[in-house]
Amino acid sequence: MAGRSTAHPRNRPQPNRAGARRRPPKVGFVSLGCPKALVDSERILTQLRAEGYEVAPTYEAADVVVVNTCGFIDAAVDESLDAIGEALSRHGRVIVTGCLGARPERILERHPRVLKVTGPHAYEDVVGAVHEHLPPRHDPFLDLVPPQGVRLTPRHYAYLKIAEGCNNRCSFCIIPSMRGRLVSRPIDAVLREAERLTAAGVKELLVISQDTSAYGADLRYAPRSWHGTEYATRFLDLARGLGELGVWVRLHYVYPYPHVDAVIPLMAERRVLPYLDIPFQHGSPAVLKRMRRPAHAEDTLARIRGWRRDCPDLTLRSTFIVGFPGETEAEFAELLAWLEEAQLDRVGCFKYSPVEGAAANALPGHVPAEVQEERYARFMERAAAMSSRKLAARVGRRMRVVVDEVSGNVALARSEAEAPQIDGVVRIEKNIARLRAGVWADVEIVAADTYDLTGRLTDLVGEAAANR
Repeated sequence: MAGRSTAHPRNRPQPNRAGARRRPPKVGFVSLGCPKALVDSERILTQLRAEGYEVAPTYEAADVVVVNTCGFIDAAVDESLDAIGEALSRHGRVIVTGCLGARPERILERHPRVLKVTGPHAYEDVVGAVHEHLPPRHDPFLDLVPPQGVRLTPRHYAYLKIAEGCNNRCSFCIIPSMRGRLVSRPIDAVLREAERLTAAGVKELLVISQDTSAYGADLRYAPRSWHGTEYATRFLDLARGLGELGVWVRLHYVYPYPHVDAVIPLMAERRVLPYLDIPFQHGSPAVLKRMRRPAHAEDTLARIRGWRRDCPDLTLRSTFIVGFPGETEAEFAELLAWLEEAQLDRVGCFKYSPVEGAAANALPGHVPAEVQEERYARFMERAAAMSSRKLAARVGRRMRVVVDEVSGNVALARSEAEAPQIDGVVRIEKNIARLRAGVWADVEIVAADTYDLTGRLTDLVGEAAANR
């Protein structure tokens, strides 16, 4: 679940304070966790760059190190604590922020030497801590920040965070207690940020929040104006506005509420990508009720059939939990049957693990680890077979892709059906001399395996053609 950003200092340095007065102060950054945490890191770095700080690529170059932590599950907590320990041992001056910062006692019990602990999306507190331990030396003639801010993703795609927090009370999750209730950004602010990103060369916007389809509920869907047109602060109008920018728009963390149906026609028209990332979590109504999942009473299979009727090219990805407390063999069989009927395109799975402070910890019938492991293996075997069939059906098709990376004799790209980092890739293995990260290309799919495709390059695509 947790991943480290490219700003993570990897070399083995000693703290470098020599010549600190003769150069701008430098901050090292370790970013852990989900894309929402990555956006938090980008916002902190943008503010620090605006104040004259530089981002240090190594521990050796840094004057202070900030660790943005994840605290969603126990494995993420352990990784965060290990990362803090590594930063302390390899540098010594460490500020901690992020989700685990909402439980400072966990951090300070193991790492009492940290300089400061702040909570999630506490941007001002983090910047204030940096000021306290490394005062800024701003030079308005030298410290220029691009209008789109500092980003930790490749130049051609960016995460667009539309809200903080969550109003759901899922029994296995502690995000609301760490990040608070839903706080949506006004729609005009989101659209202006998206516009700045596309003007800077971004070709794909990945829309994220804790519950993207609940966007604007806290603001009572307040209307705002953008380029002379009124948009309500709501999910559908957000998709409609982003669809005006002429780039790929990918929607993540969407719950299957009935109003999501209204965005499907925009996908059929390619105003936004025909791709939905929906955390279904389970297929048994009884398990979903114990999980306290929103929309658990909805007939999601009927909804999926309707979506595919209106947009046949729709790609659906989801994640599931096996071994949730009380899960019986019959309920697990319901999940497998649901998965078989849903025929999702991309599927991930986690074995349930207790999270400190989660209501699910008190549920009876915790599933033994060996049973969890056996169910996980059966689920992934079913999911792999389904993925193989889905990808094999794409052999012979021509599609547009965006190149993410060129390494050696292979280019790794993605079509509209693959999100970066979490889905498979389209490998291009011949005639790649003209390819580079961020370019569009047309390919013919010539082979498929369980999770990835292989394509034959047919043409490079100009910007105007790519955005048609």
